[in-house]
Amino acid sequence: MARTLMTERGVRQVQRRTVVLLSAAQVFGGLGTGATVSIGSILAVELSGSSVWAGAVATVMTLGAALTALPLASLADRRGRRAGQVTGLSAALAGTVLIVLSVVSGLFVLLVLGAVGIGVGTAASLQARFAAVDLADAEHRGRALSAVVWAVTVGAVAGPNLIQPGTVVGLALGLPPVAGPFVISTAGLLLAIVVLFAGLRPDPLLLAREIAAHDPATRNLATQEPAALDPDAPPTAGKMQAAPRTANQQGATARNAVGGSLVRGLRAIRHSRASWLALAAVVGAHAVMVGVMSMTPLHLQELVAGPGASHAGHAASGDVLVIIGFAISLHIAGMFALSPVMGWLTDKAGRTETIMIGFATLIAAVAVAGFGQTSTVAVAVGLVLLGMGWSAATISGSTLLAESVPQESRVVVQGVSDMLMGAAGAVGGASSGLILSWAGYLGLNMAGGLVGAAVLTAAAVALVARRRSPAAGSASG
Repeated sequence: MARTLMTERGVRQVQRRTVVLLSAAQVFGGLGTGATVSIGSILAVELSGSSVWAGAVATVMTLGAALTALPLASLADRRGRRAGQVTGLSAALAGTVLIVLSVVSGLFVLLVLGAVGIGVGTAASLQARFAAVDLADAEHRGRALSAVVWAVTVGAVAGPNLIQPGTVVGLALGLPPVAGPFVISTAGLLLAIVVLFAGLRPDPLLLAREIAAHDPATRNLATQEPAALDPDAPPTAGKMQAAPRTANQQGATARNAVGGSLVRGLRAIRHSRASWLALAAVVGAHAVMVGVMSMTPLHLQELVAGPGASHAGHAASGDVLVIIGFAISLHIAGMFALSPVMGWLTDKAGRTETIMIGFATLIAAVAVAGFGQTSTVAVAVGLVLLGMGWSAATISGSTLLAESVPQESRVVVQGVSDMLMGAAGAVGGASSGLILSWAGYLGLNMAGGLVGAAVLTAAAVALVARRRSPAAGSASG
């Protein structure tokens, strides 16, 4: 990166270009995740020969994302956002190749390993939303973050609908038809890697740190505090974050192991009450979303084709796969298509208020899907609401988290957040199959509703406490 100081106009141009590049990469990279989510549970049952492993792909994907979130964040902390993004997407590229090989060979272990790679790519995709706010000013952080989240819509919604054209690709290449979507996903991930490797220069994180260290005139772009905008931020955060990151601090970061980054991130979180609520929002929303979504393809397959259809082999019929792909596409559209609206709400209505909106929507989603479990339309509507609730809670929670900790700890805190988010998703995916077998699809949704109600209550308590606090009232004014 050229070590020349930039004007505010130049920094804003870099910020706009960064958002465009990250958005383009999200479009291409989303193809792999969308295809894996839509037919992963069916492939798991087919290759393993047992419905016990139905949740294996979703579980391994989320576990892979959880275990690699902090290492990827530590890599970004040392070498910049570009290094973290390219590394994560490269792992996802390897994962799609392994999934193709698993279909060809019939080896379940290759499917699992491929899902791990997709999970690493998911971790990188999640961290892209934070890369979008490295150079953003405080008033527009929610908007910048949501713009990159929204870009996932194109690739992720297209992913499940690659089933039909993917079969044509698979047959043309002499592969089993179900391998075709993952061939297309591989091409998309390769494009995403090229876009970021070639285009993400200067690196937004490294530039933000250079500005903070060397250019007081534009330092506000990298360190501006939102405390006056959002009373959820701790009163002392502004002073903590105004301090630039020194060369010695950067050198110390380079020497830190992942364990040291974890300790540093947890220490920063511990000193901010707002960050606890932010963590509860992103972790809770992800657990509910993954838990319900991962078992829905299996439920829809049995609903449309009848019990025992999951054991029908490569085929579950084309019509059933199309219905499942369409339903998952609607769900992913709910997750990402309205992201700009959620970003606008986050900036205008407030972080905590938008978190509450998100969890109220999640509760409505599980009620519609659960009580309407015998109707494909009701399940699809529930999936859309599930995605919308996840979007509101994740965008507002992520924005609040980025504002609630010191700048020098922000990247590793984001890694800790994504790690816990992925772990919650892994637990949700792992337990969802058991809950489905014990309590049915309604019971699975009600379990998600209990988690949503707990976080909604915590957010409401935090909001009431904030409004009753004279200090908070003066800060918000």
